[in-house]
Amino acid sequence: MTVQRVSLVTLGVADLPRSRAFYEAWGWMVRQSADEIVFFQMDSLVVGLFGLADLAEDQGRADAALGTGAMTLAQNYATTEEVDERFEAALAAGATELKRPVTAEWGGYSGYVADPDGHVWELAMNPYWVTSESGTQIPADLPES
Repeated sequence: MTVQRVSLVTLGVADLPRSRAFYEAWGWMVRQSADEIVFFQMDSLVVGLFGLADLAEDQGRADAALGTGAMTLAQNYATTEEVDERFEAALAAGATELKRPVTAEWGGYSGYVADPDGHVWELAMNPYWVTSESGTQIPADLPES
């Protein structure tokens, strides 16, 4: 049994049609949807969009005020050029620029955008990880310090 995994990430959104339109404009393809939820299939992960009130109720805490921005979702790429292309695509789709991609002190390259609901995405290239064709990340051995 594989126990170390994430199968589904559900993002609470204020306006489901707006959020769906953003992710589709960013190049994502809907795998399944209903009136109250949208699912995007990744390699081995599903990202769902669900209304904030519906998500709080589903969690058993209907009166909770769900927030955003306290965590970062990341998309890693094999090259800095891919990072730049996806960063610009996010902005064109309606993302808010938080930090343009720059070379990081640890040797990588990354920038940050926020979707229309404030969910933060890091777009990065990590030279110490191998990125497969499907986008799967495989941490390699770190260099000696």
